[in-house]
Amino acid sequence: MIRYLLGLLLIFLAGATPLSAQTEYRYSYVPKQLYAGQVFPVTILETDADPLHPPTFRFDPKAPVHPLEKRPLKVGNGKDLFYTFYFKAGRKDFHLPDLYIQAANQTLRLPGRLIPVEELSAPPEERFCGVIASDFKIKTSQVSTFDDKNNLIYLNIEAHEANLEDMAIPGVVEGGVEKLRRKGSLAIGEYYFVIPANVNEITFSYYNAIKQQFIPLKVSTAYQHKQVAAQVDLNPKDSSFTKLKKYTFGALSLFFLLMFIFYRDFFYLILLAVAVLIFITFFTPMKKICVQEGAPLYILPIASSTVGTTVDRDVKLPVLHRYHHYYKVEYKHGITGWIKDEDLCKD
Repeated sequence: MIRYLLGLLLIFLAGATPLSAQTEYRYSYVPKQLYAGQVFPVTILETDADPLHPPTFRFDPKAPVHPLEKRPLKVGNGKDLFYTFYFKAGRKDFHLPDLYIQAANQTLRLPGRLIPVEELSAPPEERFCGVIASDFKIKTSQVSTFDDKNNLIYLNIEAHEANLEDMAIPGVVEGGVEKLRRKGSLAIGEYYFVIPANVNEITFSYYNAIKQQFIPLKVSTAYQHKQVAAQVDLNPKDSSFTKLKKYTFGALSLFFLLMFIFYRDFFYLILLAVAVLIFITFFTPMKKICVQEGAPLYILPIASSTVGTTVDRDVKLPVLHRYHHYYKVEYKHGITGWIKDEDLCKD
């Protein structure tokens, strides 16, 4: 009888024991060493994931550093799930904050870690642009004239695990990053820089964190009219091309006038009228804006641009072009730049 009861007890206990292993969380990847400014991943592994109770992650809100995005990149492998957050290292050793995981009515804690950070030293000949990435591609490049001595270059960049906001090509007159956006490891942005017009090509490098070497990149900086950006016309002044258009339509007007006088064909009269109207537009006064005293004149129409000079008094200036909330103006003879709309005169 006792043996029978013990057997029933063992069967009961065996039936009450879960057959699947309990879900666990741990770091599957944390870098052992970082470079200053580096964007890097931290991955958490969830074993035997329970789809009915997805976890929520919260890094210590009191910590001085936080992930670049609140939601992690999620990748599945069978019953295991990998959650990746991206951080950016500063100049000092990086303190990975404590991570609190809420799952199935319980809160787990993964303790933080200290990751050493060192400066990345690059020899001068590498012309290091300051970007550390696992991949870096220039999707498109466009060239336009900036002034009589310089060209303006526009690069559309796509990179992974990259500190694209720190990009600065050595030797350029002025440069900056605009429209930076991130999604997981991907970083997309636009980099503008000014370079002397007599330079037809520039070479710079980024540091590939996977290959652990500097990767050189070449960009053509030679200006051709067909390369002028259709989407973004950033050149403050292109007087030579404007003069060419004036001469062309002036000559066409004269040609169509002579053809009409000679043939008395109204078709030439229509062409003459169109050519004259276009020719007149080149002499139509430009729209003027009032710029207030002390307004900064930026070299480029981007937030990171430096100030070339400041306006010394309230003045009305013709608008050469508009780009978002910037106006392109010629402040004085030979001095061109961009004014923010917030620096216009207040009525």
